[in-house]
Amino acid sequence: MKKLLLSSALTLLAAPALAQDGECGEVSITEMNWASASVVTNVASFILTQGYGCDVSIVPSDTVPAITSVSENGEPDIVTELWTNATGQVYEEMKDAGTIQELGAVLEPGGIDAWWIPAYLAEAHPELTTIEGVLANPDLVGGRFHNCPEGWGCRVFNDNLLPAFGVEEAGIEIFDHGSGETLATSIASAFENEEPWFGYYWAPTSVIGRYDMVQVDMGDYDREAHEAAQNVDATDVGRTSFPPAPVATAVTTDFAEAHPELVDFLSNMTFQTDTMNSILSWMEENAASGEEGAVHFLTTYQDEWRGWISGEARENLSAMLQQ
Repeated sequence: MKKLLLSSALTLLAAPALAQDGECGEVSITEMNWASASVVTNVASFILTQGYGCDVSIVPSDTVPAITSVSENGEPDIVTELWTNATGQVYEEMKDAGTIQELGAVLEPGGIDAWWIPAYLAEAHPELTTIEGVLANPDLVGGRFHNCPEGWGCRVFNDNLLPAFGVEEAGIEIFDHGSGETLATSIASAFENEEPWFGYYWAPTSVIGRYDMVQVDMGDYDREAHEAAQNVDATDVGRTSFPPAPVATAVTTDFAEAHPELVDFLSNMTFQTDTMNSILSWMEENAASGEEGAVHFLTTYQDEWRGWISGEARENLSAMLQQ
């Protein structure tokens, strides 16, 4: 039955755009190469097509290639799930030059980097919810910090912050995982056996959506220390927590000027990070694609997205909204 419902919904997702008075025309939008971005793009594509009558083309991309393409070619029109802290100086220069406009957060409160422990561990030992409590009780967290694989940006952060907090000096081994799969598996294994676990992970991800994890309070955010921690050759990095990573939708200025109604929709299109965690968890459990994840969101979370769209678009989507 679930597969039948998904098949019917995907047929709707791929249906031709409804005829409308004001023709939207052709619109191009990125699809970044990770799961949450695929969901965002397919949700946006469906609403643009069925709600606003656009002819949407999806452009597979990644953060840097997408920004480079907009800079050099003025396309695609829409860049979504743009992790702006990974775009480099080019993006800021493009905003200053007026070639691209940032519309707002597509994830709220944004991408989350953190050191975590399982909720069952926090319930049994509330003192472990702070980094001071963890450092004072290394045995309670299993005497191990689960670190990112070599080559990941979070590995640079952690390799600088772990000494700043004195994690090894407290008697906690730094275990560097060889891949993202083994890092995720270590969490699954800990939950299966209700064992201690302490380490780094991020959201939105299916792992954080599936497993009840608690962020360890690392203290105040220090911008200078955080910026220093991004440098692989940094020394004497101070203590800091991770700030939420801004994740935005951006459009070319030409597109914004030509399509103010679409800009209103895209500016309103904000997914709660907890909601995205749940969608990604559902996708993993059901071996679902990003397109199927978009269908799941559109049919299950109508209260979250019906306020994004105009009255006319809501009327065009009225059959779906009445389901």
